[in-house]
Amino acid sequence: MSSEFELRDARLEDAEALTEIYNHFVLNTWVTFDLDPKPAEYFREQLRAATLPWLVCTEGDQVVAYSYASPWKSRCAYERTVESTVYVTPDYARRGIGVSLYRELLARLEELGMHTVLGGIAAPNEASIALHKKLGFEQVGRLREVGRKFERWIDVEYWQKLLGQP
Repeated sequence: MSSEFELRDARLEDAEALTEIYNHFVLNTWVTFDLDPKPAEYFREQLRAATLPWLVCTEGDQVVAYSYASPWKSRCAYERTVESTVYVTPDYARRGIGVSLYRELLARLEELGMHTVLGGIAAPNEASIALHKKLGFEQVGRLREVGRKFERWIDVEYWQKLLGQP
């Protein structure tokens, strides 16, 4: 990632940019199973309620990517397991932004005492698979045809990283 980019905590005023980035993926890809665009208020609510990190990458005043973690499941025994997500604006893909955001997110999660990070990938998605491999995740499962979007069935792969290990 070049020096003109900055990583920082997401702020409420980033909600519009997060909405724009996310809705591109809702409308044009199967990487998210949402079918309808989200309003900015959805992201403001998510940021207000967040108990785990939400990070953005900016170029100047423009948010070009974001990453966050959310609880894996609500039962107490899962309290140190999280699911991670990263979205990079298509014009900024393949510049190392996703790797930088994800590394920072993983470091923050480790500082918070999290143990396991899971990434769900709607397959096929070679870019996301490459990102997870690069960061030390390993594929631990594949759920066949669990989502349907754009008139096709979509598999989901699960990738796992144990924090505090290479």
